[in-house]
Amino acid sequence: MTHVRKPIPSLFVCTLLFCAAAPAAPSAPIDFDRDIRPIFAQNCYECHGPDKAKAGLRLNDPKVALSELKSGNRAIIPNEPAKSELLRRVKSTDPDEQMPPKGDRLTPLQIEKLHQWIEQGAKWQIHWSYRPITRPDPPPVKNAPWPRTPIDNFILQPLERQNLAPSPPADPYTLIKRLHYDLLGLPPTLAEADEFAANPSDAAYEKLIDHLLASPHFGERWGRHWLDKARYADSDGYEKDSLRPDAWKYRDWVIDAFNRDLPFDQFTIQQLAGDLLPNATDNQKLATAFHRQTLTNKEGGVDPEQFRIEAVFDRVETTGAVWLGLTVGCARCHTHKYDAITQREYYQLFAFFNNADETEIKLPTSPAAFAKYEKEMQAYRPKLAALESQISNLKSQIDTSMPAWAVDLQQIIDALSLRHISPKDDSLQRTQQAWERNDPRFLSLQKDLADLQYDAPRPSMMLVRVLSQREKNPRPTHLLTRGDFLRPDQPLTPATLSILHPLNPHSAPSTQHSALSSAHSEFPSRLDLAHWLTDPSNPLTPRVAVNDIWLHLFGQALVRTPNDFGVRGEKPTHPQLLDFLATEFRRLNFSRKALIKEILLSSTYRQSSRLRPELLELDPENRLLHRQNRFRVEGEIVSDLTLSASALLAPKIGGPSVFPPMPPDVAALSYANNFQWKPSTGEDRHRRAMYTFFKRTAPHPNLTTFDCPDSNATTISRTTSHTPLQALATLNNEIFAEAAQSLSKRILTANHETPNLGTDAQKLQFAFRLCAIRPADSQELTTLTNLLNRSRAWYNQNPTDAKLTLGKLPVPNISLSEQAAWTSISRVLLNLDEFLTRE
Repeated sequence: MTHVRKPIPSLFVCTLLFCAAAPAAPSAPIDFDRDIRPIFAQNCYECHGPDKAKAGLRLNDPKVALSELKSGNRAIIPNEPAKSELLRRVKSTDPDEQMPPKGDRLTPLQIEKLHQWIEQGAKWQIHWSYRPITRPDPPPVKNAPWPRTPIDNFILQPLERQNLAPSPPADPYTLIKRLHYDLLGLPPTLAEADEFAANPSDAAYEKLIDHLLASPHFGERWGRHWLDKARYADSDGYEKDSLRPDAWKYRDWVIDAFNRDLPFDQFTIQQLAGDLLPNATDNQKLATAFHRQTLTNKEGGVDPEQFRIEAVFDRVETTGAVWLGLTVGCARCHTHKYDAITQREYYQLFAFFNNADETEIKLPTSPAAFAKYEKEMQAYRPKLAALESQISNLKSQIDTSMPAWAVDLQQIIDALSLRHISPKDDSLQRTQQAWERNDPRFLSLQKDLADLQYDAPRPSMMLVRVLSQREKNPRPTHLLTRGDFLRPDQPLTPATLSILHPLNPHSAPSTQHSALSSAHSEFPSRLDLAHWLTDPSNPLTPRVAVNDIWLHLFGQALVRTPNDFGVRGEKPTHPQLLDFLATEFRRLNFSRKALIKEILLSSTYRQSSRLRPELLELDPENRLLHRQNRFRVEGEIVSDLTLSASALLAPKIGGPSVFPPMPPDVAALSYANNFQWKPSTGEDRHRRAMYTFFKRTAPHPNLTTFDCPDSNATTISRTTSHTPLQALATLNNEIFAEAAQSLSKRILTANHETPNLGTDAQKLQFAFRLCAIRPADSQELTTLTNLLNRSRAWYNQNPTDAKLTLGKLPVPNISLSEQAAWTSISRVLLNLDEFLTRE
């Protein structure tokens, strides 16, 4: 069969000819950080990076990369991809020439990116996070009335570029609930909510912010964020996981530091080197317990030096993650494959911590105990002074009261002029001592003094783990081959990352410094490292710090990889805003409360979190911040909100860890069953969940079920999961069951809180508002009424179930079935998504 080719339409022919003749469309701009550096890091640095320079080529150094090679060729010739040896080698199929010589070849897309980059001038860039911070001016916007603070300009301008408008503000009930959840992790009272809803003015809003920032519960909420980074726990870890009964002292230090708004630079310095400050106080030394949260291995047969070094590794890597946002741990065994951190630099950082010994100091067991001691001392000091005064007065009467034999002895000494044998003052002293041993009045006073001193108030003290600088026999630091402590290589001294600003040791000498050997004290110290981290030239520390604050106020950070500001991390969604906040943080003298307030005052923060379907395709992850985010609260706050709404929460702040009810089989997981979980009683049964004793090998399931970290390593930001197990916990766990019972009791006896709760509708509205803060609408009330009636009917028919549902909290003069029905309502309300979600 003969196929006849159909003629191509003349218009199609013309189109093909035009496309062939037309010049190629200009390539999209190539971003070195985003497109090229990852290719080099993943495929080339092993042979042509910081550690090796085969054929003289280093692709981590632009000066070397653009220079002539040993062969006479040039790997990269800007604007001339055809003449660039690099491109020829990555395209080659010759096994003797192709690059990389082993492993996966570059993909066609990667080769095309390299081609375009060279064609566009092979421009090298310093990674954005290493660049110096300059304060940007707030950009101009069309909707001039919307910005309340400069922050809003940085958000609004990108929205306007997309012809988008921000979301409307949240309603007053949502806004006050949001503020309480964010700043305190506790719900507002209904009176507070109604007062703000009646007057949601800017002045009232600012007054509300000030009130919440001044609350002692602020330190609990924001201190918990920091404890994630500090890998706080109440036990050692590893198999035996011994208890740390003093760990809570550091937790209290953190809460107090947030409450008194300790500036972030001092907060940093004290935790890294509080012991090295001049005339360091006990409180500053306690701060160094940040780095005593490392795991401790007490298993039989362990090498103490191996695990000491493991702890130092952890300190180096935690410091890098928390303050620099870098994965420095990748350089423990080899030079970092992506970021500009060499293995040598890793061990130079290691040297700062290598002579920080794990020690202990004595501290009062609690502020209350110390206050009690001070009060007792106020009564004791006058009694002591009175007795000492009586003894002194009696001594002054020695000339008139001294026994006759003593006077005669003194006269003989004077007459014989025996001063050359025994000075007169000495003889007088011996004479007086003899008199004191025999005079009944003096003996009586001395006995009273001894009895008083024996019964003197004594502060309740405890030993607390801290770091202290090694004063004798300082350890040398070596680069450890492949991170193996048994393979020390070249010796090193403390130094910082060369990609950042230089280290200028300027820490003031301290008692500890002066005690060190002269050879050791000439090296930079942890105090110098802390000053380097907070130095105005450091571009990373303030960016990382403000990114973290933004994360906790929006659920997502501006840099969405808050644990990685390096090459593999994401770029900030709003880079100018990030730098503005970083400079603003410094302008505000590193006051976290002041920066938080500035963010809270913005229109950006006040936006509604309601989903906008029209933007699901354009901005599905809300990177433009066209609305606020809504997210489930953390595990501790799930418990805190539940206890608060049910009126069970004990408001006590600080102190030793507590033991809320826990299934016995969880504690039994401990090594050789060496840990008995005895549930706390009284107010300690219902404390905030941040005070729950955290045993690394057997943590409380209420915490881990809701994604609390395991505390084995620093956690920069938590993950959030949504699983059926979480609903099962809040419906059935003992503490949550008690909360539902208590909430039903609160509803049925609430006339003292709010009058006129005579009808079911009124009680249901009150109960709903305790959990959602806002009033329920008619449809919600109808649904709850139907559930209440069904529950009453069930429990009337099943009194045994009613009794089991009530537990130990029956309300007098109200039937068991009625109370059980309201307990069912309470259980539903305490499990509402709206209750456990920060809107």
